[in-house]
Amino acid sequence: MAPKKAKRRQQQQGEGGSSNVFSMFEQSQIQEYKEAFTIIDQNRDGIISKDDLRDVLATMGQLNVKNEELEAMVKEASGPINFTVFLTMFGEKLKGADPEDVIVSAFKVLDPEATGSIKKEFLEELLTTQCDRFTGEEMTNLWAAFPPDVAGNVDYKSICYVITHGEEKEE
Repeated sequence: MAPKKAKRRQQQQGEGGSSNVFSMFEQSQIQEYKEAFTIIDQNRDGIISKDDLRDVLATMGQLNVKNEELEAMVKEASGPINFTVFLTMFGEKLKGADPEDVIVSAFKVLDPEATGSIKKEFLEELLTTQCDRFTGEEMTNLWAAFPPDVAGNVDYKSICYVITHGEEKEE
């Protein structure tokens, strides 16, 4: 009987496709995602719903979010958004991201003097005029998250770290 139970358990884990999601992240990252999930799950029922999203967005000052936008967010998941589904969604979003060293190398092409930074104006021009162009709002958000120093330089290594790790380094 034991082999049948083991085989059934393997099949159940394989069907969900998320049994390995916890191995994609470090324990500290899982804890941070759990904290974020808890904040978003406003009614504390273990599932993120449209109402939860509406409530958490309201706490951040976004009061007039359209129902269609909330529905689109919830529909990104294949079913109810419990913590495992939430974590799987982040894993899927990060799966296509290049490793940190590859992204840093791409920025280094723009930094021939190897200073570790790029002029804000230059980076903004590139991001708003090339390929998948940033909007004005996206640029505002970028500068809010990564403000240039007094000389107008942007530390691209910290941007690369956040792209690949989803959080700022603690210094």
